Amino acid sequence: MSADAEAPTTGATPASRLSVGVIARYATGSLGTGGFATLPGLVLAYYLTDSLGVAALAAGVVIAAAKIWDVVIDPVIGALTDRDLARHGSRRRLMLVGALTLPVFFALTFAVPPALGPAVGAIWVLIAFTITAMAFSLFQVPYIALPAELTPSYDERTRLLAWRVVVLTGAILLFGAGGPALRRITGDPVTGYLVMGIVAGVVIALGMLVAVTVARRSAKPRPTAPATSTRVGIREHYAAGIRALRRSAPFRALLTTFVLQALATGLMLAGAQYVATWVLHSEAAIELLFVALIAPALFAAPLWGLFARRAGKERTFAIASIVFAGAALSIVVVLWVPGAWIYGPVAIAGVAYAGMQSLPMAMLPDVITHDERVSGPGQAGAFSGVWTAGETVGFALGATVLSIILTVTGYVSSTAGELVSQPDAAIAGIVVSFSVAPAALIATSLISLARYRLRRADIEDAVGSRAD
Repeated sequence: MSADAEAPTTGATPASRLSVGVIARYATGSLGTGGFATLPGLVLAYYLTDSLGVAALAAGVVIAAAKIWDVVIDPVIGALTDRDLARHGSRRRLMLVGALTLPVFFALTFAVPPALGPAVGAIWVLIAFTITAMAFSLFQVPYIALPAELTPSYDERTRLLAWRVVVLTGAILLFGAGGPALRRITGDPVTGYLVMGIVAGVVIALGMLVAVTVARRSAKPRPTAPATSTRVGIREHYAAGIRALRRSAPFRALLTTFVLQALATGLMLAGAQYVATWVLHSEAAIELLFVALIAPALFAAPLWGLFARRAGKERTFAIASIVFAGAALSIVVVLWVPGAWIYGPVAIAGVAYAGMQSLPMAMLPDVITHDERVSGPGQAGAFSGVWTAGETVGFALGATVLSIILTVTGYVSSTAGELVSQPDAAIAGIVVSFSVAPAALIATSLISLARYRLRRADIEDAVGSRAD
């Protein structure tokens, strides 16, 4: 990323051109978002079933319950961050609270003494992880709202979000490979999980704190919509999000697509450790799976951005989704021919995943800008609150769907150090959850993506009318 990089050919003026510093600090926030999205999704279900002895279905319920509360609170956070912007000219207050509280409860999530038993362990994780997820939402909802305010340019938003995804994919690699490695560093799974929780929580918080500086310096006072006055209640906060969803057809199409894809990737993420342990017969293989997935994505995200400037974001997003679905589907062959070849299709999926992350995130500010022509500015938080809730639902249901598949196929849970064997049906369920099921979800998401009608001209017209 260079300060002398060529300016976008369309839609960017010197005033809307983002500096390297702003892009770098905003992107660093994805060190936190990528870490939180990756590590719990990767190890939390496995931690519950294979360290605390919690039954697979109960583990899925614990994770889903924590996420459900997250979904409930996200629209409220969205309305509150809109109010902060209107009153103080910044969204940083909630971001700062979330960044400072998350590491404490993240560590507590993985601090359960197995001697307490599965029931107490499940309740402990439920409480700690629920608070952790809420702290994350305090940061994530305003963080997602920022790009619509940092620049009005169609192409600059793609550039901003492409570099964010570079950091995001790097964070997934760091936490996906480094988290399990930290877990093994002590030789004792109980203390290993605690060390992992402490170190990961601190690193996540540091990335978030860097991004807070962008909110403080870049966000400007904006008029607030009537629905977000200082005396409205919780009901009106939800109503603001529902109104945004009802009035914006592009938002509904994009959100539906993103939720289905979050469900697919969440399902694969939750199943990766099980694939490593029971299909590849090595817990350490999880690190190689993540290297195969993320290393290509580090280089692919900017390339998807360049391609989108020529072909359009929506078309490029569809291409990335198709590539991902094809790569995921091919992995089913590992059920009959297990081996290192699996890293090939995982790497192809990683290239596609970079586009599946950066492009919808770059399209969301366009949706917000388009809506401002009708409803006025100051409601980005309502959109980001619903968006974050939808993303949360997708990832949470991924772990829940996996737990259902494991339960139906007879997966055997265990405590730390206990040796068990799995029935053939459970192994088949693990492979299907990592291949066929995600591919089907991605294919379904293309139906809603086809209903997304916004194009470059729509956004540039909206920006021009707002300037007038």
